[in-house]
Amino acid sequence: MTAPVARAGMLIRRPVAEVFEAFVDPAITSRFWFSEGSGRLAPGARVTWIWAMYGFVSSAVVTAFEPDRRLAVDWGEGDDMTHVEWAFEARGPDQTFVTVAHSGFSGDGDARIAAALDGMNGFTLLLAGAKIWLEHGIEPRFVLDRHPDMRVAAWRDR
Repeated sequence: MTAPVARAGMLIRRPVAEVFEAFVDPAITSRFWFSEGSGRLAPGARVTWIWAMYGFVSSAVVTAFEPDRRLAVDWGEGDDMTHVEWAFEARGPDQTFVTVAHSGFSGDGDARIAAALDGMNGFTLLLAGAKIWLEHGIEPRFVLDRHPDMRVAAWRDR
């Protein structure tokens, strides 16, 4: 069996530099994905991403950084480290097609497949959220509302 890879893609009607920046700058990314990031993504950067609504914290190390083209991180902790790679393709001056591939899942075959399916679902919501924020300035709340029963008490009524 080949190792599963979670893949998602979305056309975002904004210039490629603006879309790339949205994934690099945690002040922007926090509008549609995590609640807080410890710093900008840059070549070799080590950052912490926080999803305060779930009490979840994860580390990421930038493994590839090609402005307006490609971004990759190793994400997670210990044996749960996975690889995430975004590709940014300009489609004219005001459109960008973003793809994401998430790989390196651990466990037996069923566990890896389940993790890939969950990753595909999560990254599809991430890209849809980025699209809504970048095109319309609306915070989509997808991540906040994906698992409402898992939210920590401080985030219940937001």
